Parts: sequence; structure tokens; C-alpha cells
Amino acid sequence: MQDEQIDAMAKLLKSMSHPIRLKILCLLQDKELSVGEIRDQVQTTNANVSQHLNILRGQGIIDYRKDANFIYNKITDNRILELIQKMRTLFCPNF
Repeated sequence: MQDEQIDAMAKLLKSMSHPIRLKILCLLQDKELSVGEIRDQVQTTNANVSQHLNILRGQGIIDYRKDANFIYNKITDNRILELIQKMRTLFCPNF
């Protein structure tokens, strides 16, 4: 592997490694969710959820769409979906 590839992977994994962001990614694995739905599941404030979503968007992991007054988020990188599934298999065998 090239140093640039390693740096890119490290940056991507660092952006995913926060517990709230990892939980958000697990929630978004199966469907898109609004900020409010994510907030309710993660049990934090809208501002905190938005901050974490912005970090994930900045890495190109998720994207969003607006529908009236709602913002819906989804994972756009299939590699992330595969990675989340593999981590669930390895770390959450009873899931």
C-alpha cells in the first residue's frame, strides 16, 4: 500500500471511530433516516447529531436530501456498508 492510501484509510477510520458516529452508521445501514429519527435513536441533541453528520459528510461517507422541512441521511459509500456489516459479524455475533 502507498502512504497516501494508508493516510486516507486512517482519516476515514478516525471519522468513523466516535461512538455516536458509529451508532449513526449502524442506524443508516438499512435505510435513510431524518435528523430527528437519528437524534431519537442516539439520544442526544439536534446540534450534536448535526455536528457528527457533518463530519461523516465531509468524509464522503454519507449524503443527504431535503424533503420539505426534513433532512434525510444515507450512507453513500458501499465500502462503508460492507465494513459495518463485517464489524457486526465480528463484534456483535448475537445481533
